[in-house]
Amino acid sequence: MVATKDVIKGAGALTPDSPLLYTYKSLSKGAVIAVVLATAAIIMLALSASFAVFKKLSNLKKEKNNLDQISSSITKSSLNYKYEILEKATDYFNSSRQIGQGGSGSVFKGILPNGNVVAVKRLVFNNRQWVDEFFNEVNLISGIEHNNLVKLLGCSIEGPESLLVYEYFPNKSLDQFLFENSRTQILNWKQRFNIIRGTAEGLAYLHQGTKKRIIHRDIKSSNVLLDDNLSPKIADFGLARCFAADKTHLSTGIAGTLGYMAPEYLIRGQLTDKADVYSFGVLVLEI
Repeated sequence: MVATKDVIKGAGALTPDSPLLYTYKSLSKGAVIAVVLATAAIIMLALSASFAVFKKLSNLKKEKNNLDQISSSITKSSLNYKYEILEKATDYFNSSRQIGQGGSGSVFKGILPNGNVVAVKRLVFNNRQWVDEFFNEVNLISGIEHNNLVKLLGCSIEGPESLLVYEYFPNKSLDQFLFENSRTQILNWKQRFNIIRGTAEGLAYLHQGTKKRIIHRDIKSSNVLLDDNLSPKIADFGLARCFAADKTHLSTGIAGTLGYMAPEYLIRGQLTDKADVYSFGVLVLEI
């Protein structure tokens, strides 16, 4: 009984300024702050996750729309090739028929049933880059014809993998004439000058000769093919972008080949046709 009275007496002696009450109040305030911060963090994480899922679904929907658009336009046009025909034309993609290899896929020599020789590009499948590159190559250049641009003959989209069909050039690419130790032919100055001029004319047509104003974004020696007369043909439009007439530049992700990329594009991501001109200047120095 005495002990109980002592406890009650002691409790009654506590004042608002008592160290015990002060500690209790401080802990309560800290706990509240911790709960608020934890709740805010959870909400932020939930919002971030929701945004990421939404963006992913939007990208998937965009990719599907692009593929549906390509598939619909191709199957109704003369661009459509049956996968089985191209498979047989390349001897089932035999390694002995492979004539090129790039980041977006392999290129094979194909012989069609009518005897025509073509180049078949076998694309790396199932990623966003593949969708962009396929969409670009089919939609940007399928209707474009110029003596210094590789012509897209068609494609196949309904088989187990997607294929692009181009003109075939036995001389392959310019870099093999410039840099390979095993090259059998040294280009003379007249040939080099004609290659420079032809490449410039092809670029000028892309920038000014079409309604679309196309920026290639990857001009380099390995993307310039040579025909039987060593005339240049600009190839590989997988990174190309359309440039509207009312735009001063495009803000886009950095893409291309280091060493050929314009500094202002590499640093700021602002793309104009001058980026192609810079790459062309590097190519001229190499030639």
